[in-house]
Amino acid sequence: MQFVEEIVVDEFLPTVRSLLAGELRERGLTQSEVADVLGISQSAVSKYAHGDVATNDRIADDDRLKTLVADLADGLASGDVTPVQALIELEVLVRELESGGDLLAQLHEEAVPELEEYDASFRVHDPESTLRTSERVLSSLRRGLRILENTSGFATLIPAVGSNLVACTPDAADVDDVAGVPGRIFDVKGQTTVPADPEFGVSEHVATVLLAARGAGADVAAAINVRYDETLVEELVDRGHVAAEFDESADIEERVTETLETEPETTVLYQTGGMGIEPLIYVLGPDAESVADTVRSLC
Repeated sequence: MQFVEEIVVDEFLPTVRSLLAGELRERGLTQSEVADVLGISQSAVSKYAHGDVATNDRIADDDRLKTLVADLADGLASGDVTPVQALIELEVLVRELESGGDLLAQLHEEAVPELEEYDASFRVHDPESTLRTSERVLSSLRRGLRILENTSGFATLIPAVGSNLVACTPDAADVDDVAGVPGRIFDVKGQTTVPADPEFGVSEHVATVLLAARGAGADVAAAINVRYDETLVEELVDRGHVAAEFDESADIEERVTETLETEPETTVLYQTGGMGIEPLIYVLGPDAESVADTVRSLC
């Protein structure tokens, strides 16, 4: 009898550690620093470096893992990602790879062929849960925030009220299902400042815009607000976005819904301001990274 967790420990973990150790060494970290970051001994790092630890080529060749390892190595080396954040993102990938038919599930079923004898209703590799869904949203949001923090010039796009990058769960019904930055993102002396890790239920304004767009049928799951500038709207349109103006002086949810019903392909919403209302642009997208990449293209 073998649990899928044993596959993770025996195959996935040494492979990831080996890949991360190599990537971190390439980024200039010493053997001691790599050991501290990965929470292992220097002798273990040496074994990984010299190929003395058995790894799984099928896991190492997975494009999702290679991309994540490279991103985490960049973040860990620069200090933008903590070991705990890296652990969470790898945990999310593990759960994805454990899902029915994916890589870890395949390895488990090859190790325990008797699993195939069970009825299809027995989904040992589909342990979907609210917690895992939430963690995937938060991980995506953290990656999007890192993009913004590392984008030179993004601070100039932050409005006086602050920006917020938000993302929601697939079945989001209210603001508690939308994650954002507590306190919003601010420009502090020309530096993009994210005051805290993202949480659910901390954004009302941008979350309301996102939920209203989804309620009107838009296939989006993330949004951000930036300062309004006509040239920015024009540039976004030139890049293939559909932009639509709405009136924020009235009920924002109602106005966004009306706008999206008229222009269902809209991915850029904007309002030009009014008495006591700062003009803003809202960029919508399928996930936090895509929205952050769109904004980065404006800098």
